[in-house]
Amino acid sequence: MQDFNALITGGSRGLGRAIAREFRGKGANLALVARNREALDALAAELQSVGAGDIEVIAADLSDPEAPAAIVDQLQGKWGRLDALVNNAAVGGPIGRVWENGWREWRETLQVNLLAPVALCRLSIPWMRRGGSIVNLSGGGATGPRPNFSAYATAKAGLVRFTETLAQEVADLGIRVNAISPGIMATEMLEAVLRAGPQQAGEDYQRMTEVKRNGGQPPERAAALAWYLASPASQGITGRLISAIWDPWPELAKHVDELNESDIYTLRRITPEDRGKQWK
Repeated sequence: MQDFNALITGGSRGLGRAIAREFRGKGANLALVARNREALDALAAELQSVGAGDIEVIAADLSDPEAPAAIVDQLQGKWGRLDALVNNAAVGGPIGRVWENGWREWRETLQVNLLAPVALCRLSIPWMRRGGSIVNLSGGGATGPRPNFSAYATAKAGLVRFTETLAQEVADLGIRVNAISPGIMATEMLEAVLRAGPQQAGEDYQRMTEVKRNGGQPPERAAALAWYLASPASQGITGRLISAIWDPWPELAKHVDELNESDIYTLRRITPEDRGKQWK
């Protein structure tokens, strides 16, 4: 897709790299953000051979509250508008019981995983054209408790609710906002759980051991969903948390009316009545 400008955070490795490759394969101009400039430059050199179009590289640390404004300021000097924002950058955060976690690391996890994406959304929306799209990457703990990963789970749950809320706020601007549950992939976050060991990681340790043995979910599946949600193919789909692995997202365009008339793919509170109980 020519003349399509996309900003992707956490773009130097893992899922971010897969998303960058997917978007580049579709002809998008890319702005890739990560802390490691050398890794970004290497990926940009690889992607330059895929096709024509602009690739901007921005080295930034999203644990710095000033980073989102600096990123957008730099990019606005290059591009006249933004078509898609993909908030992929994340850190796993401290592992273990919350009162044993380092408080600085706990707060930094919220900064990177929640506050930085919110800031980038706030700064990007006035610059985003009608028909633009925001894609936020969710993760384990967003839809249910994840003991020993309280900072990560809290940030990701907050990001999903923010996604749902923002989608309603920008509906009249013609901007869509969705979140992706990418599945468990064989990334550095998985390795961090294994290094922490079963005493700190709890039940997640055995689960991640099994995932590593099986190779994990392919990042290309989540990357394809990110492009689908960023592109006009998903017109009308907004305010949803969609699983790259389990949900039939390639067919969702056929169900837009049903989707928008329901609470499917959203967070909600379960009542006794939902479980066939009458407690009143």
